[in-house]
Amino acid sequence: MAAISGVSKVRMRIASFWQAVWARVIRLGTPISAHRSGPANPRSTRAIACPWYNAYGEMIARDLAHLHGDTLQLARLGNNITKLTNLTEKGQIVYGLGDFPDPQDGTIEYVSKTIYSNRHEVVTGSKPDGRAYTGTTVDYTCNNYTSNAAGTSGQVVRRNGIGAAMQVGMSDRNGGGNGSWNSAHSTGGCSQADVVRTHGQGKFYCFAIS
Repeated sequence: MAAISGVSKVRMRIASFWQAVWARVIRLGTPISAHRSGPANPRSTRAIACPWYNAYGEMIARDLAHLHGDTLQLARLGNNITKLTNLTEKGQIVYGLGDFPDPQDGTIEYVSKTIYSNRHEVVTGSKPDGRAYTGTTVDYTCNNYTSNAAGTSGQVVRRNGIGAAMQVGMSDRNGGGNGSWNSAHSTGGCSQADVVRTHGQGKFYCFAIS
């Protein structure tokens, strides 16, 4: 792992919040991602401490340009975010699309009791380049992560740009139409039921110094 000031280490991992934790976090009014975004905080800054390693010391990306593929060459190279490297804070793989398929996979009752449910959606609120959506009235951050409003689009995934929702990526880079790790699609709303229905648990990328 990379040393910062000789003592600290930078880690990239997937952290989670659920039930009571969800309520505490969304009230903070700050984006739950390394990418600052949202109507109340429209800055375009991105995570700056780098390089990033996962819980086992495997390099995820050496810098911002590598992480987001800022040039054609870097985009072709790609970062090292995969299902096997994109781990939780406990070093665990996040179960994703097709691992343990079940018709109940999109319900809170099932997901809260089954660790093998599909939970590969990660909250980012950002565009693929890691920056906030600006110049639009469409909500990509659940009102800067202060809203738990139910979806109004009538669909599992918001497709009409109407109503509260947040942008998510795929931790396993599988699904969502483009397999993007940070900007695959929007949720169907901001309630727990909406997030679970699109195969998420409100997980977010944690770029931490430890």
